[in-house]
Amino acid sequence: MSNLKMKEAALIYLDRSGGLQKFIDDCKYYNDSKQSYAVYRFNILVNPSDIVELDAELGNHILHKPLKAAQVFQSVCFTAVKTLSLIGQLQTETQINIVLKLTHLPPLRSYILDLCEFPLDYASQRFYMMQGIVIAMTTVTKYTQGARFLCSDEACPLSKGFQYIRVHVPGATESATVRNDFLCNLCSSSLQEDRKFRVLGDKQIVEIITAKALHAFRGYSKTQPFRFQSLTIFLRDESVSKMNIGNEYKIIGIPTCVKTSQTAVCIEANSIISCNPKVPSGISDNFRYLLSLTSSSCWKFTAILANIFASQIVPPGTYNLLKLCLLMSLVQTSDRNKELKDCLDILIITSDTLLVDRLLNFSINLVPRGIRHPVSTEIFPTLSRNKYGTGAVSIQAGSALLAKGGICFIGDLASHKKDKLEQLQSVVESRNITVYIPGKKFGDGVNQQMTFPIQCSFWSFVDMDSSSRKNMQKTNTLIGQMDCSLIPTNLLEAFGLLIKCNESSPCSPLLSTVQHTLKKAIDPEGQLYVASKKFTTEDFEKLLAFAKNLNVEFSLEAERMIHGYYLASRRIRTDSISGSKLSASALKYLVSLAEAHARLNLRSKVLKEDALIAALLFETSLTLKYGATVFCVAPNAVFPFELYNEEYLEQRDIYLTQCQEQLQQFITTYGPGTALFTSDE
Repeated sequence: MSNLKMKEAALIYLDRSGGLQKFIDDCKYYNDSKQSYAVYRFNILVNPSDIVELDAELGNHILHKPLKAAQVFQSVCFTAVKTLSLIGQLQTETQINIVLKLTHLPPLRSYILDLCEFPLDYASQRFYMMQGIVIAMTTVTKYTQGARFLCSDEACPLSKGFQYIRVHVPGATESATVRNDFLCNLCSSSLQEDRKFRVLGDKQIVEIITAKALHAFRGYSKTQPFRFQSLTIFLRDESVSKMNIGNEYKIIGIPTCVKTSQTAVCIEANSIISCNPKVPSGISDNFRYLLSLTSSSCWKFTAILANIFASQIVPPGTYNLLKLCLLMSLVQTSDRNKELKDCLDILIITSDTLLVDRLLNFSINLVPRGIRHPVSTEIFPTLSRNKYGTGAVSIQAGSALLAKGGICFIGDLASHKKDKLEQLQSVVESRNITVYIPGKKFGDGVNQQMTFPIQCSFWSFVDMDSSSRKNMQKTNTLIGQMDCSLIPTNLLEAFGLLIKCNESSPCSPLLSTVQHTLKKAIDPEGQLYVASKKFTTEDFEKLLAFAKNLNVEFSLEAERMIHGYYLASRRIRTDSISGSKLSASALKYLVSLAEAHARLNLRSKVLKEDALIAALLFETSLTLKYGATVFCVAPNAVFPFELYNEEYLEQRDIYLTQCQEQLQQFITTYGPGTALFTSDE
């Protein structure tokens, strides 16, 4: 009676939810097909909450005994097929393969599988929900959805028909579905597969890690040590190719134990949901008050942010140019599983690699996807053999794909070999990486290739005082040009921003840095400055999280200034021998810089003041690469004065206003529509 009641509830649910009509449509497809099938597969979308309200026992079966629940729906569907004459070729109930697709699970702790907890439950054979980031995936291979077996004894009644049907169930291996030692229940003769009725499906294996595990890929963690391991997910049929490396997903599935060379816990995926983090509601009160105080200027707020940023690492007022660029790069990151178009790559030339390394390492910890690349691993995807013996090759993510939507800090360029730097240059230019899969080494002999978008910003630095550099000094550098002989020319051009960061410069006084280092050595956890107490690391995290989710648009003035500067700069940096020194991506970087400055100001519109900062930063970078031009920008143009008080901020505003007038004059003289441009240009 209990079973009958559940079947009635299943039929009522199918009717109310529209599942019955979909089932009838699927049956029509099978019935109209001229192909003969041993197994008819149907997906049924199930909302557990609606089922529980309709019939608690059936709901309990779906959540805790999904295989038995599938049998209930199988019986209902078989009855519907026979009653309504939906599929003429169908003979037995076992030919119907029902796959229940859950929309969600109850938001209760007992239904969540935490990848950091031990032991994992893989014996209950029920649904769990887990969340993780994809770090590896295989190519798509085939598996057996279902097969027909016949008794080998022709005199046996079961040597015909569809009495012996085997279908894949969650957690089963290929040998559990198809092998040669099955026996007939009637005469004990061996069973033989009727191969022409074998039904194949697509299969893919992915590995995920919990988002908490990304702390292991940073220079240091604020949390206590914890255990984590990757978890293997089996995707089948409709779920194949729905997950991308680097993205974060919620997965509903059934844990199971798979025995390879080692026993491993795996998940048979049922449903996949893309994760989109909540957008922060606002910023701290201290930052809100600071924003109101500086509302009369388009430059003061970001200047103060750069001045006080990372006071745990360097004293306020030092490395302001670098800190501003880091903040602008950070607000161009994204927490969502969407394409990141506006990357800001930064290459730093410095004499104090230790301090710069600490500063960059501190900064990447302010965004969810800040990855410090370990030198012993690979930046980009690599290939390995799949440990589950499916014949597919496994593609491992690498640091760049793990940093999707964030920052990939690759450390000192000198620590990477020449071939890796060439690969980095190609990726920075094209924003994608192609992985070639040799068929002879992996797979069935057919060569394959897969292309992955690289959606992160790269940070790196070069030691300007390295011994090899001292022996390779160039004597023919132009005014303002930096000796970059140790950096491959193409790689240097590929990076959007080149920054010279010198501890002995006026903006980075050496004495205050030494004093800061000594005090931090004595009291590592101490807050040495008032700014550190008023504007904490958490405040900066909230500010960045809010700013990077702002949707910004260009004002007409800003758009004209960006395009005018780009065309004018391209014009004066073009010669008849080597052509233009500005690539097409230069305009993209200028736009990204202007957007970043507007976001950092918590504005939704890009103004001409933002365009000026973008032009000054970009021109400073160009000067370091190629030398100065008629639009001569001082190395400290963005921060011409040390920011001690409001008076100095006012002086900076006056100076930047003068720079804006000079930029406008430069555009008027060399930009589009001037006599210097030919009709072709």
